[in-house]
Amino acid sequence: MTLLANAKVVTPEEILDPGWVEVDGERIVGVGAGTPDRPADVDLAGRTVVPGFVDTHVHGGGGGSYLRADPEETARVAAFHLSHGTTTTFASLVSTTAEELERQVAATSDLVLDGVVAGMHLEGPWISEVRRGAHDPAYLRPAEPAELDRLLRLGKGTVSMVTLAPELPGGLDAVRQVTGAGVVVAVGHSDADYATVIAAVDAGARVATHLFNGMPPLHHRTPGPVGALLEDPRVTVELIADGMHVHPGVIAVAARSAGPGRVSLVTDAMNAAGMPDGIYDLGGQSVRVDHGLVKLVHGDSIAGSTLTMDVAFRLVVREAGFDLRDAARMSATTPAATFGLTDVGSLAPGLLADLVVLDEDLRTVAVMRRGGWVSREAAADELSSH
Repeated sequence: MTLLANAKVVTPEEILDPGWVEVDGERIVGVGAGTPDRPADVDLAGRTVVPGFVDTHVHGGGGGSYLRADPEETARVAAFHLSHGTTTTFASLVSTTAEELERQVAATSDLVLDGVVAGMHLEGPWISEVRRGAHDPAYLRPAEPAELDRLLRLGKGTVSMVTLAPELPGGLDAVRQVTGAGVVVAVGHSDADYATVIAAVDAGARVATHLFNGMPPLHHRTPGPVGALLEDPRVTVELIADGMHVHPGVIAVAARSAGPGRVSLVTDAMNAAGMPDGIYDLGGQSVRVDHGLVKLVHGDSIAGSTLTMDVAFRLVVREAGFDLRDAARMSATTPAATFGLTDVGSLAPGLLADLVVLDEDLRTVAVMRRGGWVSREAAADELSSH
């Protein structure tokens, strides 16, 4: 048993200040307000405890990439994001050849089954060339039933989400096929009109891939994907909360319109996250990182991000004006619920003991995953000093 006390504990219902969390093995066994009945094992000295972050759209970080589907590299990427509070991560792949995508899916499925990552996200290649962003246009193609079926079989039940542009030939049939296989369909990198996106949602699509990015802007006469996805209560919308992909003011408008129960903060991070500025590779495309902003070397498109989830959490509180409870919903509870992850996403008895300890500036001090503290610079000294 490990008892954490004297903390600001953020639960789905309220903020317990002071509050405590008790952990037994991998699970939370108690959460409460005030002073616990026995002495604390760890006195958190007023720090904030939030559920471990759930990032369902991430390509890499710490110099590594999920795209290579290499066990050691995948573990390194997951460990980098874990050090920033992401206790649950999907491995997002990008557009490539049919043969290479099959290899990546087969290899990544084993890593999901081994518990290195929690799921797999196929972002393309069935997307719009007009709204392709950093995806290599040479690899884009309409969705074919045989290819989708083959990839889902290779995934052995580990493919969690597929991003599609529903306006492509066979797009709505692809939505039905993928959702019929029990996989979440996201609308993204799409130039579809409002009616087509609504038809995709009626066909089963349930997520908006990084809302505003990779789609036409919202216009009062042509609402397009943004209008359709934001207004439909069946849809969870991803937001890249780095202040560069979407202005904090627009994040505030979108998240208040949809409500925190329909917003998932994502990083869309690539291998340069946590690394110096310079030239990197993303899915075969050369990208330049300048002061944290990633853009194609040949072109002007933003190409993923260098964001981590703790930074996203801090931005939605400090710059978009949300309280800690709503920030926790958007960074953990909502994404977990969207994908049926019932063991994570909030601080409650019976769930896995995945949590993040934040200081008064909402910076990560320590991370616990499945009841064990994750190594982080000076974390042990910080916690043991109180």
